[in-house]
Parts: sequence; structure tokens; C-alpha cells
Amino acid sequence: MDINLPACPVETTLMLIGDKWKVLILRDLMPGTKRFGELKKSIGSVSQKVLTAQLRDMEKKGLVSRKVYAEVPPRVEYSLTETGKSLKPILVAMGNWGEEYKKNNT
Repeated sequence: MDINLPACPVETTLMLIGDKWKVLILRDLMPGTKRFGELKKSIGSVSQKVLTAQLRDMEKKGLVSRKVYAEVPPRVEYSLTETGKSLKPILVAMGNWGEEYKKNNT
């Protein structure tokens, strides 16, 4: 993996997951493997082009693994790598913070 990482660890984390779609991809892959169509449906309003680009970037950075089955039509499944799974506490903390914010600001 050839990535130029920032000196600041917070900036490194944001570089890896600091995008709305990436966080939602991580959230939806936490329970387990999903096919592309399942992932697109669970995320919602993301375009196929954007989802594909985000998944490729996350694969390149070692967060997501992609498995292609030699079938007709081809079946492609995505799952989190161990590095991707290690982001679970961050996602849980973000979810908890969001819930608390909503509770206090509605």
C-alpha cells in the first residue's frame, strides 16, 4: 500500500474515512459481506459511479476487500478487512455522539 500519510493522526483518519459515503459504506459492511447491489440499496441516494469510486479507493487503502466470482453475470462481494473492522469503535462513538446531539438539539 503506497499512501502518503499526513503527520497528524486525526488528518490521517479523516483522509481514510472523512467522506459521507465512506462512513456509510463502513457502517453497512460492519455486519458482514454484501454484494454491490445490496450495498447500493442500503446506502440509498449514492450513484453507482460514486459508490464504485469510493469502494475502489477504500480497497486501495486496505479498508475493504473485493471478491469477484467467475459467474455469468459476474458476482462481486465486498467485505471489511481487519483494518476496516478496527474502525468499529470510531463508528460506534460517532453514532452515540449523533444520537446525543439529536436528543439535545430537537
